[in-house]
Amino acid sequence: METGIRLALTLGQIGAVMVAVLLTVAVLTLLERKVLGWMQDRMGPMEVGPYGILQPVADGLKLFFKEDIIPAGANKFMFSMAPILSLVPALIGFAVIPFGPDWTVEVSGVDFKPFVITDINVGVLYILAFASIGAYGIILGGWSSNSKYSLLGGLRSAAQLISYELNVGLSIVGVLLLSSSLSLVTITNAQAGGFWNWYFFAWGSFPQAIAFMVFMISSVAETNRTPFDLPEAESELVAGFFTEYSGMRFAFFFLAEYGNMILVSCVATVLFFGGWHAPLEILQGPEWMHGITGIFWFALKVASFLFLFFWVRATLPRLRYDQLMRFGWKVLLPIALGNIVVTSIFAYLFP
Repeated sequence: METGIRLALTLGQIGAVMVAVLLTVAVLTLLERKVLGWMQDRMGPMEVGPYGILQPVADGLKLFFKEDIIPAGANKFMFSMAPILSLVPALIGFAVIPFGPDWTVEVSGVDFKPFVITDINVGVLYILAFASIGAYGIILGGWSSNSKYSLLGGLRSAAQLISYELNVGLSIVGVLLLSSSLSLVTITNAQAGGFWNWYFFAWGSFPQAIAFMVFMISSVAETNRTPFDLPEAESELVAGFFTEYSGMRFAFFFLAEYGNMILVSCVATVLFFGGWHAPLEILQGPEWMHGITGIFWFALKVASFLFLFFWVRATLPRLRYDQLMRFGWKVLLPIALGNIVVTSIFAYLFP
């Protein structure tokens, strides 16, 4: 009986998170086009619904009813599996994100954490591992399409992943040294009490502002967003690794990109900006109020990082490929290593 209740609660929790993520993706597709329009002094989508708010619905229906084409000479199995291999890791990462307070409530005799699907003691490694798997979907999609443009996009993605995945991992090490844990829940709880305890500021130790900058720049590259969207450079490779994709298979790649953006924003919020904790924790009142405010602050911080993705896209031009590689290996990597050394010294001298 207990197993059934626990299973039902967990499946309900997973369903709620997936619905929230997919709805956020739909809203982001509209918001991005609106924000880019405003930044470029135009209106953005205005035709479908009042002020264009039904544009995501129109896009979804268009992709759903579009003809699904598999090119002649393509590896059909790999061609079909690649979009799924990109989408699933992007969604699985949310399993270890703490969206609110680390509470435990009892439901029919079963202990249940409403704001954390699962708290594992290697949460950071879990996210890094699945982020790496997602790149295989892009590589396999490029290779299996039997197209030179797609293959070049897949190869670029492989090189970009190797270059910037390393920097993402190294930028996180400073936070791990300060928190002495790989659990995202423990890292969040260690930043309670006020914004001066957040690892971005870290007044009591070495601030991780530099590590945060390395993390965000590398994450933009990891998610193949402008100015690091070399695997899908329209001016060079038509559409890169998904040139031959259409219909729902194309939609899966699209969902994976935006899902990864949301996941990266959640991870940045948890590691560097205190997760669900408010900047000044002075609220007095019932416990449920802290849960609502916690979710509000978490969502606000994530939304700020998502806006940063849009802002960067509207501001910066695409890098040349040799500049992309040089920047990753000769600029970000030494900075990330230097941050680890300095943080280690501070953590040792001022424990």
